[in-house]
This record gives sequence, C-alpha cells and structure tokens, in this order.
Amino acid sequence: MATLPTTGENLDLITLVFDEQPGYTHKLDIDRKRVSGMTDGRDALYQAIYLILNVDRYAWPIYSWRYGIERADLIGKPKDYAMSEIKRRVNEALLQDDRITGTGEWTFETGRRSVTATFKVYTIYGEIDMETEVEI
Repeated sequence: MATLPTTGENLDLITLVFDEQPGYTHKLDIDRKRVSGMTDGRDALYQAIYLILNVDRYAWPIYSWRYGIERADLIGKPKDYAMSEIKRRVNEALLQDDRITGTGEWTFETGRRSVTATFKVYTIYGEIDMETEVEI
C-alpha cells in the first residue's frame, strides 16, 4: 500500500489529474413528456438548465436544496423588484452546475401578471439562449 508524502521534497512531485467524466443522461423529449434515448455534451447541459429553471427549490424532497429556483414568493411583488430578483435567482441556481460560467444579455418582458426573462447562459460548450417566465 502506497502512502502519500507529508513532508520533504517529494511534495513537489505530486500532481493531481482530474478526468472530465462524460455527462451521459436520459434525453427528455420535453414537448412529448417522454424519454427518447441518451444524450451528453451541449444537449445534456441544455436539458439540465431547462430542468433547473422549472423545478421549484425546496418543494421536492427528491432534489437537493441547492437545486432549482425560488419563484413562489415573487407573487404580488413589484415588477422592478421581481426582475432584479429573477436575474439574481437564475444566476444562483445555474451557477451550481460547474459547466456553467455565467449569464448575460438579459431582457425582460412584463405582462399583467408575469415577467418573462430572456438571457444567454455562458457554458463550457458555448452560449445557450434561454427563457423563463415567472408569475408575479
């Protein structure tokens, strides 16, 4: 059994290598609400973003408390407040995934009882255009 050095010159020789693991996952046919094969890479990340933006955080015990987005408490809030909170909450939710590096180019469209946010998600696979609607 090998042991790692704790002191001395051998510490400089230690190199940790992390292999990127494949992101194979079941491909969801979102429109038909069924699974249709397997996917990975950019398509798997798009699907992950879609799911994060459509799961209410803290509502489902199957998900970690760090998964999903909080929306319910925005009902009845002023639109300006809701828009800034949507941006903050989307960033917080998406940045839990280490394949996502940020968001940008935000635009908001307000309806009578909703706010629709359109934005770009910057990822290790390039930019992905996304949209989310929040009732207020």
